[in-house]
Amino acid sequence: MGKRIADCSCPRGGGWRPGARWARQENAPSQPQPKGIAQPATAPLITTHRVGNRIEVAAACPAAQALGLHAGMPLTQARILVPGLDVREAEPGADAAFLTRLALLAARRWTPRAAVSGADGLWLDLTGVTHLFGGERRMAERILVFCARLGFTARIAVADNYGAAHALARHGSDAILLCPPGKAAEAIASLPLAALRIDEEVIAPARRLGIERIGDIMAMPAAPLVRRFGQGLLTRLHQALGRGSEAFEPIVPADPPQAMLRLVEPIATAEAIEQVLADLMTALIRTLEEEGLAARTLTLACLRVDGSEQRLPIGTARATRDAAHLRRLFAMKIERIEPGFGIEAMRLVATRCEPLGPVPIASLLASEKPEPDLVPLIDRLAGRLGACHLYRFSAVESDVPERSVHRLSPVESPANWPKWPRPVRLLPRAEPVENVVALLPDGPPRRFTWRGRMHSIRRADGPERIHGEWWRRTAEAEAVRDYFQVEDEEGARFWLYRRGDGLDPRTGNLGWWLQGVFG
Repeated sequence: MGKRIADCSCPRGGGWRPGARWARQENAPSQPQPKGIAQPATAPLITTHRVGNRIEVAAACPAAQALGLHAGMPLTQARILVPGLDVREAEPGADAAFLTRLALLAARRWTPRAAVSGADGLWLDLTGVTHLFGGERRMAERILVFCARLGFTARIAVADNYGAAHALARHGSDAILLCPPGKAAEAIASLPLAALRIDEEVIAPARRLGIERIGDIMAMPAAPLVRRFGQGLLTRLHQALGRGSEAFEPIVPADPPQAMLRLVEPIATAEAIEQVLADLMTALIRTLEEEGLAARTLTLACLRVDGSEQRLPIGTARATRDAAHLRRLFAMKIERIEPGFGIEAMRLVATRCEPLGPVPIASLLASEKPEPDLVPLIDRLAGRLGACHLYRFSAVESDVPERSVHRLSPVESPANWPKWPRPVRLLPRAEPVENVVALLPDGPPRRFTWRGRMHSIRRADGPERIHGEWWRRTAEAEAVRDYFQVEDEEGARFWLYRRGDGLDPRTGNLGWWLQGVFG
């Protein structure tokens, strides 16, 4: 099988375009909304940039394009056509950086040969890798699903060369277009001349002569084409037909900083491993200092005499170059290494790094005492208990309790909590309660059974009504929860809710659930 090239780009009707990071949420596929409920009006979004002495539209969201706005239109004309536009300045540098990061991810996840294709696409060399994903179509579907999770629409075309893949991805009609081998000429014949990546200075004279499609120039002699339109048109045509070569410079992911030592004789004791680790750490810290980086996660790989390899990972809550601290974290796990007949080589890799700038330190002249640094303690606890067991909670803007909190790392600052009372402990999932005695529609529960134990209520407060978030799920359009804070005869306090308002059966089935426990 010959070379197969995929071009992943946005469709002309939306998705990734220069400035699309601004429109990411606006362009994301929305959930179906229930009928009969007024939807909040969202102003069409456009991004702008300066071209000479005037400001032009750089990109427009699908809603703005449906109203007749397009890239290249003067901003003043766009404001006249659509009052109340959401206008933001384009950031081509940030867009290019994001596209480069996406290409690096593609090189690590999908194919080792990936490159940026213009300002809105990627080139992926699929030669020899599609069988790992179940074929070209399955691989393309997987990439589209990934783009959808990021909030972008995309189109993928697979052809024998870069020019044909580029043309079909940007001017084709299907989200996935697989051009059969050797059929590039037939596939691009009906596309406009702009698909050949040529300038408007060449397209305009050709259009005046009635040449609109690529197929119109395929049968023309080469010499007249060069005399009238220049060598560029013929070069791009040959590249799209696979007759001409084209440079391809793939993005190569940088190797992570690492240090390696091969031992003269195998070692097997914890003391020897710790000594070699100290030498590796010194070399790695020197490399990190030269590159201006600090480590977040490190992996110690031990190559044994029998050819097997053992890996020992550690992580830190904050990027650091503190060699003593990192050695202490490894020292807590050295006993997990099984040297077997001996270790003949060791490699220390900083698998995740972050830039490390200057950090202010506390001065003795300051009137206030410096706050203690808890990061070393957090790292040691995470090394013993596991990083997944150390976290703190932060508030999220949501009325539904189970969506109103999320986990943060121990060193992150939580957002402000709501002013209304909430339980200290929210259950991961609300648990049903049984044998509930309560008066409808607004009476608090007098008795309930939870986890096999009956609770008699002494005090209660409520109800607090919370409606479903209909903009997330259609099923929550009419959902209602009535929450009660209750205290039993032993002083335990619970947060219960009833599904439904007790009047309309469409709001819920009147089942009772326990959401959380107060202190």
